[in-house]
Amino acid sequence: MAADDEASARSLTDLLASYRPEGDAEKADVEKVRALAAAAADPWLRSLPLHVTASALIVHPESGRVLLRWHQRQQAWLQAGGHGDPGESDPFAIALREAREETGLHDLKPWPDDALRHVVIVDVPPGKGEPAHQHADVRFFMATEDPDAARAENENAPLRWLSITGACELTATDNLKETLARLRRVMGERGDGGAS
Repeated sequence: MAADDEASARSLTDLLASYRPEGDAEKADVEKVRALAAAAADPWLRSLPLHVTASALIVHPESGRVLLRWHQRQQAWLQAGGHGDPGESDPFAIALREAREETGLHDLKPWPDDALRHVVIVDVPPGKGEPAHQHADVRFFMATEDPDAARAENENAPLRWLSITGACELTATDNLKETLARLRRVMGERGDGGAS
């Protein structure tokens, strides 16, 4: 991993140690994820009823648009992301790999930095031979300079560039709406206009 354009490797435990959740619901979720990280030899294992995933809300800073992906299993427009592969343990690296695979965007970089932006536990319905379970999703913001290079991973996972307001209207997922609200704040702080 190149130090100049990607985050330096961090473990889940290190990442969570310095993270400050916003509100009681996220505080409770972070405590569950910390407990999971402490108790499980590999908190990324898909066989665990609660396991960690990593995702990225991708932004094109120049236009203020964000990229959402249709997730067939969840039946929802969501951010890019997913599971760690065997042997992977760096949350940012997992989010970056998943985002590149799912969007075809190979210039993705942490934006405006590699800070953890949101931690949320989400329910996942049964499917693909798996029972219902939960994802402890750790979320980052990433940026591309070439939004036209985005390509769907497959025909069942289309991509859409939207304003933050449009993304909030399209998704029915409250936890993603919260992640989008956090992105809007960061964009406003940076003078990027908050991307309405």
